[in-house]
Amino acid sequence: MRRLWPVAMALVLALSGCALDPTRLPLGSTRAETLQKLGNPTATYAMPGGGERLQYSRAPAGVTVNNVDLDASGRVVSIRQELEDGMFDITVKPGVWRVDDVLRSYGRPFEVSQVLAFNGDIWTWHYQSLNNPRLFYIYIDPDGVVDHYHTAHDQRRLMTDQ
Repeated sequence: MRRLWPVAMALVLALSGCALDPTRLPLGSTRAETLQKLGNPTATYAMPGGGERLQYSRAPAGVTVNNVDLDASGRVVSIRQELEDGMFDITVKPGVWRVDDVLRSYGRPFEVSQVLAFNGDIWTWHYQSLNNPRLFYIYIDPDGVVDHYHTAHDQRRLMTDQ
């Protein structure tokens, strides 16, 4: 019996982890059902048309930001993991987006830095691409407008994983 205890605990933890994955939430769930299954979001944002975004971020150390969008009646209409290579070109709008748009999509970064070659702040998030640690950078000018963005290998995590 003692040998089965670790196996049983691992199974319970694995199954409970699935219940906490926002991408497994059924579309049409109510706000109350969403909060019951996922807990409190890391941030909430008003959306156009009277909807609301519940943001579940694993930052600063994690690599996912899941946005659960509710319509005006409080039902889930969209669930999206934002930190993915294929999403950046679709969502980020340089010259149009402001800080509020960045926060609404990606939440707080794990790091805000500056370099001499750019007049403004550089916001950085960790993410994974095909199990490779990556960094996502958004450059925000002094007026709070997104100037540009890019991705790179996360050399710090690559070196610690070996």
